[in-house]
Amino acid sequence: MSFEASGEVAEAVRGNAPVVALESTLISHGIPRPDNLLLAYEVENAVREEGAVPATIGMVGGVVKVGLSKGELEILATEDGVPKLSDRDLPMAAAKGSHGATTVAATAHLASLAGIRLFATGGLGGVHREARESWDVSADLGILARTPVAVVCSGVKSILDVPATLEYLETLGVPVVGFGEGNFAGFYLSDSGQPLDWHVESEAEAADVVRAMGGLGFGGTGLVVSNPLPEGSQLDPRLHDEVLTAGLCDLEKLGVRGKEVTPFLLGRFHERTGGASLAVNKEIIRRNARLAARISVALSGGSDAKPA
Repeated sequence: MSFEASGEVAEAVRGNAPVVALESTLISHGIPRPDNLLLAYEVENAVREEGAVPATIGMVGGVVKVGLSKGELEILATEDGVPKLSDRDLPMAAAKGSHGATTVAATAHLASLAGIRLFATGGLGGVHREARESWDVSADLGILARTPVAVVCSGVKSILDVPATLEYLETLGVPVVGFGEGNFAGFYLSDSGQPLDWHVESEAEAADVVRAMGGLGFGGTGLVVSNPLPEGSQLDPRLHDEVLTAGLCDLEKLGVRGKEVTPFLLGRFHERTGGASLAVNKEIIRRNARLAARISVALSGGSDAKPA
């Protein structure tokens, strides 16, 4: 498979400078046009402002790009029919010379290949509701059990089965820590209601966890850093619950299954909250990118990490 890191990213990795991987599925599938491209630029700029190098990852013409150029970002943001690539899809897309937007699973895998240790996203995939019947569990979880990348996220998407997802991560041996909070983040909501055993108080402490994992033989395992929204920035909890209940009913009526479930429900949130969920989603992505950059600076030995 053809694999190219941009000159800036390759130089930063070689020099142990701070680098943050960013996924491209958010650009092609997660945020509507034209906001998607504007947000991609904004998030990359935010990472730079915090002292790190952004490395947005995707596939262009069958070539994996670690550190997309502006022109490559535009291709993934504006072309129709760009496929969503999980890690298992990468060989087929490369062989066919396809474009592709990488999911959390594919981005984490490729970031690790490039030597990048920090990755920022919005919300992880997880165990879907009714997974006892469907066996629908995101590849995001499995990849974290075998990929040494720390993922900063706002929990898992709140449309999923959050308690089951945390149980699954525990079974896989993937550590989960809260940033400044004792409970797992709730994506659109500040608090999922699920307690965590461990939390960290600073970027430096989060970086210490990453170092400790390597020193204790966890060099092939990822880390989940849960970064909750402030309560004042979350989606109204009552509205959230109403939209989620209605969306789950629509799923059943329309027979939506598999990988179509998440985009279907997120679309329902966008429609039925009058765009409020989209604004929250953007804020999640911005905040997680900034935090990942500050942790990366601390991990690289920087002394200018800022308080959250």
